[in-house]
Amino acid sequence: MSEQCELKYTDFKSKLSVRWCPGCGDHAILNSVQKAMANLKVEPHNVAVISGIGCSSRFPYYMNTYGFHTIHGRASAIASGVKVANPKLHVWQITGDGDALAIGGNHFIHLIRRNIDINVILFNNQIYGLTKGQYSPTSKRGFISKSSPFGTIEDPFRPGELALGARSQFFARTIDKELKLSTAVMEEAANHHGTSIVEVLQNCVIYNDKTHEAITDKQHKLDRTIVLKHGERMIFGANHDKGLIMVGLDLKAVTIGEGGITEKDILIHDAKSHHVSMHRKLANMDYPELPVALGVIRSVDQSYYDEEIEQQLTDVQSKTNITTFEELVNDGDVWEVE
Repeated sequence: MSEQCELKYTDFKSKLSVRWCPGCGDHAILNSVQKAMANLKVEPHNVAVISGIGCSSRFPYYMNTYGFHTIHGRASAIASGVKVANPKLHVWQITGDGDALAIGGNHFIHLIRRNIDINVILFNNQIYGLTKGQYSPTSKRGFISKSSPFGTIEDPFRPGELALGARSQFFARTIDKELKLSTAVMEEAANHHGTSIVEVLQNCVIYNDKTHEAITDKQHKLDRTIVLKHGERMIFGANHDKGLIMVGLDLKAVTIGEGGITEKDILIHDAKSHHVSMHRKLANMDYPELPVALGVIRSVDQSYYDEEIEQQLTDVQSKTNITTFEELVNDGDVWEVE
């Protein structure tokens, strides 16, 4: 990160009018990303924002950076090429639950498996908004939509479980309107080397309004969500009196002071652990049984693709006498055709 430039979030705003629906959660996410980029002190010309197709994928138009609005489900492939071709660029991929997890699912999991140094922001509103309201891979079972008028009979993907199953070394979750948390999470994602996945629980005011309301309304959110912080006890609640413990192989929410439970009984979050089992349990928590986990759930340092491919090229170049393309094509078995 550059320490020479003083940047404001407005330096990352393009001159184009933002054309998302009034009240759409995308506005808040855009604001959070721009603030995070300013805090990171990465100059706009060193940033590339790549998107697929969907409401979220208009994102590059609103950023004063390099950008590429690609095709449906292919943002991961394009972003991978951009990063490997120019490893010095800070590459952000903007995608939705439909774009990434349906048509783009194969690219999504292999981007994660390869661990290319790209920051993926996954907007999850549990609906296809751009195409006017069909159920998506994250829509809840029984969800009624234009493409499931009697309720979908499918179980949804859990983005965290999918990412961790593909060997994600960084997974975090936030809520669109929680600007402070979102900005902090984006910064941590950017500072992580390797693929970072940030799921944003986002609201579509037109086709799936209040889909996350059970955990986002002001009256209940503190008791129904938990913001995880590495090295700190997993305590939550409006009165800061609830916590998570292990009972057998399962997580359980308890109240401190009841049944002999003390603060020392509450689990400590270890986002850096290489063992993924606890991270998977945390990512899969759901209300009403357990609070929904927010913040950085997993952040593990590991070798990453673009670093290794650069090293591989350097090693190969140091061991070869080939210096030109002509020498390359004439190396080995060649023949002339008359």
